[in-house]
Amino acid sequence: MRPKESEEYWRSEVPLETLKARAQLLRTIRNFFESVQVLEVETPILASRTVTDVHIDSFEVTPFDYERSLQTEGYLQTSPEFLMKRLLAGGSGSIYQISKAFRRDEPSRLHNPEFTLLEWYRVDFTLDALMDEVESLVKLVLPEKKYPIARVSYASLFQKYLGIDPHTITLESLKAETCKKIDLGSEDLAREDYTQLLFAKCIDPNIDGLCFVFDYPKDQAALAEIVNDAEGRSVANRFELLYGDLELANGYSELRDPAEQLRRFADDLKGRSVRGLKKLVPDERLISALESGLPACSGVALGVDRLLMAKLGEDSIDRVITFTTPEA
Repeated sequence: MRPKESEEYWRSEVPLETLKARAQLLRTIRNFFESVQVLEVETPILASRTVTDVHIDSFEVTPFDYERSLQTEGYLQTSPEFLMKRLLAGGSGSIYQISKAFRRDEPSRLHNPEFTLLEWYRVDFTLDALMDEVESLVKLVLPEKKYPIARVSYASLFQKYLGIDPHTITLESLKAETCKKIDLGSEDLAREDYTQLLFAKCIDPNIDGLCFVFDYPKDQAALAEIVNDAEGRSVANRFELLYGDLELANGYSELRDPAEQLRRFADDLKGRSVRGLKKLVPDERLISALESGLPACSGVALGVDRLLMAKLGEDSIDRVITFTTPEA
């Protein structure tokens, strides 16, 4: 970031060629979805509810209501997921959206609080079919990479690099294994925190090129269905597309059961309480949409800024966005 005392601190440091590359990427995305007849939609980025996930912090705002007499809480959306699912439940069919999203993360090499997200949902698609489609799109953007993209299970990576089964290991043993690799002091963490730390420390550095990772632990299901894998273990029916240490996309076979969704909201709220995080109200409109009937579908969110980083060989997100949040 250019120092404020510079005479031209107002100027974007992103080259014109990068702006053109972003414009071309957006054209490629829209042309791709037009070719497969998926409808582009727009949903609000300011809404009355937000995600309850303990690992995601939302920006809260206080807009006036329509009568301009009362102030109500609102949130900049971390993803268009909830609103797009309401469209799906209403009969939209397969849809996609290119949207701004907001998360209260410290700016870093891979994170800016405001970013561009491509999210799409395919009715009657299996997770394998969605991975195929993600690969087809990515291949248009990164044609020089190796294809087909490798697909490996979460468990196989833990067994290869750590010699443990992340689905069946006891919490005590998982903590001990994590403490061998990372100095955590005496703090007790949730099971999902240990596995995520181990993945980042011991597995991410070994991933070379593009790779789909699937069958995550069920405690990392978020809004994905839970199924049994080939060995009979309960797993989250979801995947991530990684490019080295860069998470490009995150896809789910979408949860459709409103009772299970309510249970997960309740678990999130307990987790937020334990961590001392803000208490949130779950999205009751999403629950009503699920009760009305969400069609069987799979969905994925893909980071447009990160895909552009991969395209241009950049290692920092601030090289591909016009102005970072501190510069805006």
